[in-house]
Amino acid sequence: MHRAQFSRRRSAGFTMIEVLVALLVFSLGVLGLVAIQATATRMASDARDKAVATFLADQLLARMLISDPTTAASFAHRATGATACNPSGSASTNAVVTSWLAEVAQQLPNALATQQQIVVDASTVQPQVTVRLCWQNGDEAPRSLVVSNQVQWQP
Repeated sequence: MHRAQFSRRRSAGFTMIEVLVALLVFSLGVLGLVAIQATATRMASDARDKAVATFLADQLLARMLISDPTTAASFAHRATGATACNPSGSASTNAVVTSWLAEVAQQLPNALATQQQIVVDASTVQPQVTVRLCWQNGDEAPRSLVVSNQVQWQP
């Protein structure tokens, strides 16, 4: 009888260790799932921001297309400087650009007007326009998107 009691205690202790190890493995799995969910959420947010930025750049190009071709140069905004998200040069006073910059600031996180750049090369019949959009999510590094296109006015 003494032997059966010793055997039962020994297996009861072994079962407790098994439960603790199983709980540890389960906890690590749950932590992994939480990390994957956080990454997926961040990536979805980045994808949304890039889609919005692409739409905004396309919207500006469309607004240029319906404007007077002689005003193409007035669309330039902080057009000098090659450093991303830190352009230099003068701000555009074109009403279309200023309203567009307000939309950018409204739709993208931390997208200041001073960080956006519109370069217009009006030296040809069909100006080459480069739009650089910058924004920042929280403490992450600034994100940017560059869209370049020729504006082709119809006679």
